[in-house]
Amino acid sequence: MKHDADVVVAGGGPVGLMLACELALADVPVVVLERLTEVDTTIKAGAINSPSAEAFYRRGMLPDLAEVQRGAIEKFSSFLRQRQAAGASGVRQPPKFAGHFGGIMLRGDLLDESDPDFGAAGPAGDVGLVPQEALERLLAARAAELGVVLRRGVHLTGFDAGEDGVTVHTSDGSLRAGWLVGCDGGRSTVRRLAGFPFPGTDPEITGHQAIVEMTGADALGAGWNWTDTGTYVHGPIPGRILTVEFDGPPADREAPITAEELQTSLRKVSGVEDVTITKVHSATRFTDNARQVPDYRAGRVLLAGDAAHVHSPFGGQGLNLGIGDAMNLGWKLAATVHGRAPEGLLDTYTAERHPIGAWVLEWTRAQVALMRPESHARALRGVIAELTETVTATTFFAKKISGVRQRYDLPGGHPLTGRSAPDLELSDGSRLADQLHGGQALLLDLADDPDVRKRAKGYGDRVRVVSAACPERPGLAGLLVRPDGCTAWAADVADDAPAGPVGASPDDVPTALDELEAALRRWFGTPDAAAA
Repeated sequence: MKHDADVVVAGGGPVGLMLACELALADVPVVVLERLTEVDTTIKAGAINSPSAEAFYRRGMLPDLAEVQRGAIEKFSSFLRQRQAAGASGVRQPPKFAGHFGGIMLRGDLLDESDPDFGAAGPAGDVGLVPQEALERLLAARAAELGVVLRRGVHLTGFDAGEDGVTVHTSDGSLRAGWLVGCDGGRSTVRRLAGFPFPGTDPEITGHQAIVEMTGADALGAGWNWTDTGTYVHGPIPGRILTVEFDGPPADREAPITAEELQTSLRKVSGVEDVTITKVHSATRFTDNARQVPDYRAGRVLLAGDAAHVHSPFGGQGLNLGIGDAMNLGWKLAATVHGRAPEGLLDTYTAERHPIGAWVLEWTRAQVALMRPESHARALRGVIAELTETVTATTFFAKKISGVRQRYDLPGGHPLTGRSAPDLELSDGSRLADQLHGGQALLLDLADDPDVRKRAKGYGDRVRVVSAACPERPGLAGLLVRPDGCTAWAADVADDAPAGPVGASPDDVPTALDELEAALRRWFGTPDAAAA
């Protein structure tokens, strides 16, 4: 049966758009269904982590993100100026920000910036303050440039999945596709209709986040504040508030959020009875409902982002987790669509992403436990706060939050294998990220070794081969980098000899070149025999 598109993506938020861009970059026709008619302006995530920044950098989007960050920094400065003009006490430029854990701020001046994990991202390491709305606008523009069909005001109502494809029913008709990917959020229709199990823990909080106009705000503390009735945040941009109450989840998540509801919550948690909300510009509710599907795939239906996992927003992990899903899935699904995926490639999506999602759920659960307005949590907060006054603890927490230590469990013994590829500066003046703009895999020969380059013959445009020196890493002989930026193989200059246990016979031990060939076949299939 003829397909209207190879892939239909349900949900046109950042995750769905990022996935669509990755598919389009690989010449896969894709249709995105988005129920909203315009970009969602609801206040949500305010920053991206290192893996997300690297992903956008590797697709040439870093200059646009840096411009967005400049605007975000100006809004923060405006908030400080307003507080100072209002005569609020103790208002000063805070130390360099390195993230937070359950509202306990990490000081950048206590960060061990000599740690090599912080230097691998290159210029992407300098970009992080990118609000979700701005990111969605950038991705929508990129999707349009790449030819993605984005159908706004259209939502999925059902689907019929079979062995050879999926018929997707929408609010304005039906279309036939090879694959369906649900990127439709925490209350995913795709997940529900496909029957994915969704185990996890029930919520215990009601949270609100909003941009408002208010009077009496001078009496509110800036930043994170803990009280006997919950937690609230004021700032870091004008009018932004966040409240957390530990009285269970909201009675109705779908009910419109009113100024009265926000005001009642803010007064209750802050204890400031004179604060009055006069206008609401943007508002959302959230809980700490923490759940994850065991498998991100059911036949020709897949899930990504909040459709696959939900948790509280503390620590800003949700958006970043979804972007990571999209990057991991995009090239694998494209290879499957084109019929050149090695056996089991698509199953590695769940195998690689599920452990990271499970970690995020545990990380956010720990923060909720730390924030509870009771004596045991207060005592624990004091211990954690004291620990974060040390370089070691600050660096530990910052590395976890930033994602610089994320690693997939891949074959190979080199320290870089499974990690995000370091943004090497090459002898031709380019950087590694520059070589990944086209969305292909990259075999980087750093030792001018014809045997390395020979292994990639027969892969055509699946694997781009670049020979260049890297003066900053003279001991590194080569890297095989997947389209998602993950290092699939790496070797040092001395690795051309058989590497294995002491006393092992060279005939029984694979060389670095053998491992490269195995990695190429594992991720990109069998080379074309004639070309090879």
